[in-house]
Amino acid sequence: MYRFLLSRQWVILTLIALLLMPAMVELGFWQMHRHERRVASNHLIADNLRAKPAPVESLTAPGAAVPKREVYRTVTATGHYDTAHEVVARQRTAADGDSIGYHVITPLVLADGRSVLVNRGWIPAGTDLTKVPKVPAAPSGEITVTGRLRPDETTAATGIRNKGGLPDRMIMLINSALVAEELPAAERPVGGYIELETTSPKPSGRQPELIPDPDHSSIGMHMGYAIQWWLFTAMVPVGWVILVRRERRERLAARDAAAQEADGTAEPVAAAVASP
Repeated sequence: MYRFLLSRQWVILTLIALLLMPAMVELGFWQMHRHERRVASNHLIADNLRAKPAPVESLTAPGAAVPKREVYRTVTATGHYDTAHEVVARQRTAADGDSIGYHVITPLVLADGRSVLVNRGWIPAGTDLTKVPKVPAAPSGEITVTGRLRPDETTAATGIRNKGGLPDRMIMLINSALVAEELPAAERPVGGYIELETTSPKPSGRQPELIPDPDHSSIGMHMGYAIQWWLFTAMVPVGWVILVRRERRERLAARDAAAQEADGTAEPVAAAVASP
């Protein structure tokens, strides 16, 4: 009664099941690896935020990419702000997660003449999106900033498309190479930028809203998804067996019904032959 497994329908169904199982196992491992990378990234961020502040120029240089191991590392930089070349990054969300505005990006000129971009924080967009809104004045004179080292933004990493034709002093991506095109040659910025935490001496007056620390406690649902894929893998052979057994029962029932029907039609015929 299992010869039906050789039918075209069942051969195709079995092949699909055999192909699905390794694919779902692989998807489970993919999600597990994503979980492991997320956990490792969270540990790295936590360690870098707790690390002793390092001079920014010791971790990056003009034209260099910020090493992954140094992302969110606490760094310091001493110099004076070049407000003449200050820009704002569009379409940035405030700490509340809802309000859209700008991040204020101000070059900080170091003692050796190079510069580092400092993300001083968030400001509201205002009513005219074609003009830079009023930006709180940056501290004057020599200052020391402390903040988190961030890599240059790219479209691939952020999903933000770098559009041309923007109003003056507006950018889409916080990218040292792109901002460098508008800076004096002597102020060639180091790679990456600083996400401001504190300024010494403390500035007076209103300042942009500081960007909150990154959330490095969430690990996401990747491990749960991995377990789901592996459970789906185990369900495939179970489901296949259930379908086979149901098919067998239906075929047995159909055969018994056919046999009973044959017996029922044979008796009257036999009776008619036996009567005189």
